Parts: sequence; structure tokens; C-alpha cells
Amino acid sequence: MRPADLALLHTPGTPTVSPDGRMAVVAVGRPDLDADTYRAQLWAVPTDGSAPARPLTSGARDSAPAFSPDGRWLAYLSAADGGHPQVHLLPTAGGAPRRLTDAPLGAGAPVWSPDSRRLAWVARVPEAGRYRTAEDVPPEAEPPRLVTRLRHRVDDVGYTADRPSCVFVLDLPDDPFDDTAELPGPRQVTDGHGEDTDVAWSPDGRTLAFVSARHARADRDLVRDVWLVPVTGGEPRRVTRGRGECRLPAFDPSGASIYVTARPDLGPDGLDVAARGLTLCRVPAAGGPLQPVLDPRDTHRGDDTPATVLAGGAALVGVERRGSVALLRVPLDGGTPETLVEGPFTVRGFGAGGGVVVATVGHDRSAGELVALTSGRRRLLTGFGSALGATGRLHRSTERTVVTADGTQVHGWVTVPEGPGPHPVLLTVHGGPFTQYGWSLLDETQVYVSAGYAVVQCNPRGSSGYGEEHARAVVGAWGDRDAHDVLAFLDAALADPALDADRVGVHGGSYGGFLTALLLTRTHRFAAAVVERAVTDPVSFVGSSDIGWWYAAAYMGTEPVSPLAEAASIRTPTLVVHSEQDERCPVEQGRRLFVALQQRGVPSALLLFPGEGHELSRSGRPRHRLARFEHLLAWWDRWLPVAAGGAHASRSRASSGASPDTTSRPPTRVHGKTATWPASPAGTGRPPSMS
Repeated sequence: MRPADLALLHTPGTPTVSPDGRMAVVAVGRPDLDADTYRAQLWAVPTDGSAPARPLTSGARDSAPAFSPDGRWLAYLSAADGGHPQVHLLPTAGGAPRRLTDAPLGAGAPVWSPDSRRLAWVARVPEAGRYRTAEDVPPEAEPPRLVTRLRHRVDDVGYTADRPSCVFVLDLPDDPFDDTAELPGPRQVTDGHGEDTDVAWSPDGRTLAFVSARHARADRDLVRDVWLVPVTGGEPRRVTRGRGECRLPAFDPSGASIYVTARPDLGPDGLDVAARGLTLCRVPAAGGPLQPVLDPRDTHRGDDTPATVLAGGAALVGVERRGSVALLRVPLDGGTPETLVEGPFTVRGFGAGGGVVVATVGHDRSAGELVALTSGRRRLLTGFGSALGATGRLHRSTERTVVTADGTQVHGWVTVPEGPGPHPVLLTVHGGPFTQYGWSLLDETQVYVSAGYAVVQCNPRGSSGYGEEHARAVVGAWGDRDAHDVLAFLDAALADPALDADRVGVHGGSYGGFLTALLLTRTHRFAAAVVERAVTDPVSFVGSSDIGWWYAAAYMGTEPVSPLAEAASIRTPTLVVHSEQDERCPVEQGRRLFVALQQRGVPSALLLFPGEGHELSRSGRPRHRLARFEHLLAWWDRWLPVAAGGAHASRSRASSGASPDTTSRPPTRVHGKTATWPASPAGTGRPPSMS
């Protein structure tokens, strides 16, 4: 995969299934490099495989489709170029869509009432005069903000107190497409005092469930409760009575119970969240404590479905398992869970209707395809990954398990370029740490392998998908067991003669950037490194990160190790990559590491992306993602060239070409501009939910 192949990366979201089970609709997104934006359209897919998928809409960014319970309508979000997403309605019998909302900051995913006559969603309500609600007041001219709460901003969102998230309801007329009938405006049902999210309807359509933090210590812990409010508005009633973090409520058909995805117990201070699994729980609608349906010590939900899906007397749940995400069917009557999808796959989302389950399933050669599941049969419905696959530039990963010196099993993958090698090696370290590498198409791995590097990646202690004991082994002790696991896995992989054990680089982002920087303070075995969007100083992280006020204590402990404090030990050429608007791991973390390296004469560079947050590598502007890849490849080509002979051979070629300076590389073209990396001083040519 080449950097420009990002344009071929088609990623389907969560499907919705028609009530009769005959049709699925899914949003498929892709980066548009020419326009420097993302495109997404809805596609219709017959679940019996009788016809290929076909585009259903042609908007700039269409997403979040939802069939009405009577099957007559399809609600979805659509956003014009540069605009906010708004709720639209499309008749399934045919016709043009109609826009239903004009929310100043955009609307959230629409959720149908049981009678198909109303829609609910969540949207942010801006304070008057802010966020361009007044045409003559640009952002830099807004009045100052008086911050009085710890929880007041979120990465990729910004400040939240002056634009709270609230629940809205819209009553549809008998014929929403009758131009003579005025479409009523939506009404705000909640006041947003607790950042309301995840709305769901009761079976009788009279009550809305939502998630919010409205208790006395809401600003000091991570507890999030399920609340109920009449659809007409009124005082919300708290349902969950405990210390859990709730998400995605869904009523059972009787309305007597509510199923949620939750961390059921965050301890007496409401902050014991580190490496605790999100699992399926139940609570009486009348109120009570959370009752885990699956054991949170062994299960962690890993799919992206924006709901808790109940269908056919069971809940559908995607569970992380050793690098995969399996799809479970969990009977509501307490029966034994059934595994619907397992193996080297990642179930990203799913929907159900008419006895048919449709899942979006990814693997190491596709970002996702739709699969229909009926009566034990699986039917592949789409080929969204075919364009990228047709390039021939995707590579299979080989699974490995390594036993460390203390007997721990470390699971991971090695992806090797074509040809006999030995190939230079890049050790990549995932973020989190409570996340996992696995059976999915990771563009970064594919780009590196296509460029000629063997990529080694593993799930050390601290990762999800291997049970609570494995995950919590690093709580309060970052840089100990996790560092040993990563290096043990690398050493075992390097025993393969196809990998060049003398030419190894390391690259990590977020927590992975922390661990990368820390390794550089302890060893000089790596030819070069990339430290990206990293935590480098836990002390300043506490006050600068949007989550630092609780995350540092929960995960790093009271005396955390600091890569920045040990930076004097680093001699490895290091590229520091950061986004200027990163609120999760603020840019000062990267800048301070870069300055420390420069002051000590370590070959280093600082690559900054304007206007981007923590999610640059996954959802940043397409041209920034492209430029990032080109800069990374240029850096590795400078310090860890694929060609035999290494940097000295490159310098010899440069000396016979346009550049007479034999101590520097020839200029590298990086997205249309010239980037010249500094020459390596004598003796230095080969010398870390954050995710």
C-alpha cells in the first residue's frame, strides 16, 4: 500500500437492516485526497446476495442510516462540504430525501420511536454568540471562558460547558413529504447539565432513556448513569444506582429491563477505570444496581455499533478476543452465549431485522465487508475492499505467540515484504494501553511493508482482549512488564532470517509513543525512532490533557516514570510527530522532548500538523494523513534505508548526483515540497484511552 492508496480505502460503518430482513443499508466512507475531505454515501445491499451493493444517496457525507420500524422510511445524517450533519428522511419506496433539521452545530444519529412517527437524537446547543451563532463574532472575538469544572473540554470537540449535549425529539406529520404541511421543529427534552448522550426509546414510546453524569460528584469521577425522561420533557429520573460507567441503553421488549454496555463498578471514588472491561449489563427500568450479564473480567466490548442491539430474544455483542473481535449472541433468558463470528476477523458493527443479522467484518486485507448471518449460514454481501486489494499492495500478517522469561505469553503479528530479505524491521507499539493490535487492515502497517520494511507488532501486558489480569498488569507500572514483553517479542521475531536484526527502528503513538521514548532512554539498539502524539512527561500531562486529571493517577500511579526526565540518555535519531490541537496528549509534550533532544545534539526533527487533534492518523484531513506517511517514509529512508548498504550507499549516490555534499541526503519530496533531513553526526548513523 502506497500513501496515495488512502484514496482507495473504503470503510463501511454500522449497517441498518430493514424490518423484513431483506435489505441492509450502510454508509461507506473514503478519503478524497483531491478535495482534502471525506466522502460518504449510503449503499443498499440485498441480504440474500441476489444483487450487488448499489449507491443509495449522493450527498457529500451521508452516515448513520436507520430504518423506521414500519419500513417506510430511512432516516440518516447528511452534511454538505464544510457543513454540519443534519437529519434527513428518505422514503424507502422511492423519492428524494428531505432535510429535517438545522441544528447550529449539527445533529447526532437519529433513533426511531416504536410507532415510526418520531425521531430522537442528541445535539450540542451553543451558547448565544459563540461558535459563529452570531455572524459578526468570529471565534477569536468571543468573550472569555470562566472554567470552574475539571471536565470542560474533549479532544476533537473542544470546550463543552458552553455547548452542552442535549436530547431532542421531532414529531413527524402523517406525510413528511407533503409540501403543504409545515414540518414542526424539534423540541429539546433535556437541559444538558450532564452531557447527555445515547438516547433510546421505551417500547411504549412514552419515555426516553439516555446516559448522563448528573450526580453530586459528576465533576470528580467517571460514573455515568442511565436516566429516564418523559418524551414530552420533565425532570429526569436516575435508573442506575451504583458506581458504574454506562453507555448505550436499550429497553427489552417488555420495558421492564434496560440493557447497557458498562463498566459495572469503578470503585468508591468512581475512578477505578484502568483496564476495566466494558461488558453487557442489565438494570431494572424501575431502578437498581447494574447486573453484569457477561463477566467483565473476561469480556471487553470491541465493536463500534452505536447501540446495544437486542433482537430475537438476545443481545448482540462484539467481544475482543486475542486480536479479533468476535460477535456473540447472548440470550436474554440467561442461556449460553452463541458465537456467530469468530476467527481472524474484526466485527466492527452490526444490525438486525426480520431474523437476519448483518455485520460489518474487517480483516487484514479489507477495512470491512458486510456479512449476512441467517440460521447458521454466513453470506458475504460486498466487496468494498476490492479496489485496494486489486493493487496487489496488501500483505498478509503472520500470527505469533512468544513466551517471555517470566512465562508470560505475548501474542502478536509479523508482516514481511515480498522477497528473501533480510528486510529492515520496524517495531510498532500501539496506544491505549488498553486496546489491541489485531486482525484488521491497518494502513500504517501496509504502507511500511510496501515500502520494504518488516513490521513487528504485539499486544504486551496492558492490552485488551486477553482478560483483566493481562490488562491490569501495567496499572501504576508503565514501562516495566510492557517494555519487557515488547522487546521479548521483537527478539523472537528477529530470529527469522528474513528479518535483519542489525537494522531495526521503533515507532509508537500516544501510550505507544510514551513506551517508545522510554525505550530510547534504556537502549541504543534502534537505528531510529518515531515518537508520535506521545505522553513524555506525566507531571505536565495531568494539567494539560483533557483526561490528565484522572488518567495519570488511574494508569500511571503516584510516581510514574518520565521519558522526558531521562531524555539525557537518548542518542537515537528521533522524529517527534504531534498535532497542534491535540487535547489528549497536548503538543507541549512533543515540543519539550524535541527541545531536549536538540539541546543534546541528538539528530531529531519535530513534525507539527496544524488544526489536527489526537486522531490525525485515523481521521485527520486526508492530505495531512498523506503528508504524514510521506514524512515518515522519508525519515526511515534517511536513517534505516531499505537498500543494502544503508545510509553510506545513499550518500555515495548523492555525491555523484546533484548534491556535492557527501554528508547529507539528497532532498526528499514530501507532498510536493522539499524536505532535507539533517546529516547524521559521526557515530550516530546506527546507534507510549490513549491510542
